[in-house]
Amino acid sequence: MCGITGFFDTTISTSKETLIGIVTRMSDRISHRGPDDSGIWIDEQNGVALGFRRLAILDLTPTGHQPMPSADGRYFIVFNGEIYNFQSLRDELNRLGHNFRGTSDTEIMLASISQWGLKAAVQRFNGMFAFALWDRLKHTLSLVRDRLGIKPLYYGWCGKTLLFGSELKALRAHPDFNASINRDALVSFIRYSYIPAPDTIYRSIHKLPPASILTIHSQQNKDTSNTCNYWSANEVVQNGIANPFIADDAETINTFGTLLSESLKLRMIADVPLGAFLSGGIDSTTIVSLMQKQSRLPIRTFTIGFSENGFDEAGYARKVASHLRTDHTELYISPEQTREIIPRLPTLYDEPFADPSQIPTFLVSQLARQHVTVSLSGDGGDELFGGYNRYFWVDRLWKQTSLFPTGIRNTLACGLSLLTPQQWSWILKLANPKLPNPADKVQKLTEVLSAANPMDIYLSLVSKWKQPDEIVIDGSEPIGILTNRSNWIKTRSIAENMMALDQVTYLPDDILAKVDRASMGNSLEVRAPFLDDHTLFEFAWKLPLKMKIRNGQGKWILRQILGKYVPEEMINRPKMGFGVPIDAWLRGPLRTWANDLIEENRLQKEGFLRPEKIQKKWQEHLSGKQNWQYDLWNVLMFQSWLEEQNS
Repeated sequence: MCGITGFFDTTISTSKETLIGIVTRMSDRISHRGPDDSGIWIDEQNGVALGFRRLAILDLTPTGHQPMPSADGRYFIVFNGEIYNFQSLRDELNRLGHNFRGTSDTEIMLASISQWGLKAAVQRFNGMFAFALWDRLKHTLSLVRDRLGIKPLYYGWCGKTLLFGSELKALRAHPDFNASINRDALVSFIRYSYIPAPDTIYRSIHKLPPASILTIHSQQNKDTSNTCNYWSANEVVQNGIANPFIADDAETINTFGTLLSESLKLRMIADVPLGAFLSGGIDSTTIVSLMQKQSRLPIRTFTIGFSENGFDEAGYARKVASHLRTDHTELYISPEQTREIIPRLPTLYDEPFADPSQIPTFLVSQLARQHVTVSLSGDGGDELFGGYNRYFWVDRLWKQTSLFPTGIRNTLACGLSLLTPQQWSWILKLANPKLPNPADKVQKLTEVLSAANPMDIYLSLVSKWKQPDEIVIDGSEPIGILTNRSNWIKTRSIAENMMALDQVTYLPDDILAKVDRASMGNSLEVRAPFLDDHTLFEFAWKLPLKMKIRNGQGKWILRQILGKYVPEEMINRPKMGFGVPIDAWLRGPLRTWANDLIEENRLQKEGFLRPEKIQKKWQEHLSGKQNWQYDLWNVLMFQSWLEEQNS
């Protein structure tokens, strides 16, 4: 895992010394992504500069140094990620006459590109990756990102110069960088808590979409660049539905379990210490169980605990670790320690990002990095195997509520709104003391009752501000995947519709972005076996929905696999999520900080957000009349980011 950056000055008017100075500054801005080594390479005649920061995982010797040339000198590459099938590719290339001086996957990538061409080679790569490739023969720069967007890659034209990098802070170090804020992207952020690809908070900069290759030719402007897709998540979904895996339960469980075990075997290869995150939930426990099965030594596992009720999963993780006999490290974090991370978030994420689980994700990465350099995670299990409650909750509830006329549903929704969240929490806790987040469930029920169709419910559930353009000055919501329903995948069920949409929006732009910045901010590589093996992903979509959601529970097939390794009581427990008590903090220790950021005169002076609706929600939240924690957190994270930009 590393950091890459660079630029392509199509004017070819910059001196060698200037090229070196600029790309070095860009690379230095992402030194946290690669503290072990650094390198630059320039092609002065073509205005190309490549920068690299290395976190050494495979081939710790100088033969793994980047930027790396191909054996014939035609290509130069800077690469962030891991190609897990590099050994089988190496064996095939050896038979074709290639020889290698080192043992890195980067060298295998270059040989594969030389042998089969860029697109055909990338289609053979099994792993997570983002790389830039300069072709000295054709004078082309190609930017490539992995299939599901695990590794980030930003790019954009600033004048006649194309900038690129793993993080926006690297691009900002270039003297031509244009920091003009994209108000339309801000509208999306206020709605979703993240900025969907291909937009960023800057008008001139974009996220390279997953499974894309962008190619720019020397001395040609941005209008002649070419983008192609080498793989499609949508096509995988449609192909899986059209060609399902037909077998009985036992054979299906065995086949999938074997695929997952083989995938994990490759992802446990590293020349540095390796471990795994363990929350005690289905996904991470499945990963750790199968890892431990394949290891002679105890697997290193890591979890953090919180003192706040309803947010601490450390006890579950402790029981799992004890049962599996892992080498477990647990650290309880005080609320004060947790809140200390908040001022670092704007720098860590580079653009507004408001998923509150960014805080514990950073903390568990920080803990793991004290002991290992690589950690495996269960990311993707929810989206791929029906883990989120909304996948079966919306379907079931819609079937029940749609029997009532629209007028009656709207009346019921209004009735639910008459009580405050605190009152609903008190009532529902009396009925079921173990019910998590009761007030949130009532709010979601209100949204369901007001919806015209099931996918309206989905859009409402993934939206924090329902009309975000009302508070962003001169901003209008851009057309994207979630706002253009004509492009939505048609699947077998409401649940699969939601899962498919999450996989191309929420997963890459929220979950994976969060994990990448939190982990790489601590110089830790995180591997996601459910996602970075496209063959496993493709097989999962061939599974009938009943193998994922059954008897009102998600992740059915994972539960069956996991049942071979841990007792049932460790599997069947309420889903908690990975969060922090933002609602209470905003009424308590964060109140002054928040109040300063959204003060009415300040908002008017800055000119991005209209203060009236923000102040109304702020007062309702402080009084306890409503819980607007997520709406307000989005605004506060933008304001905090803007403050850091102006400092």
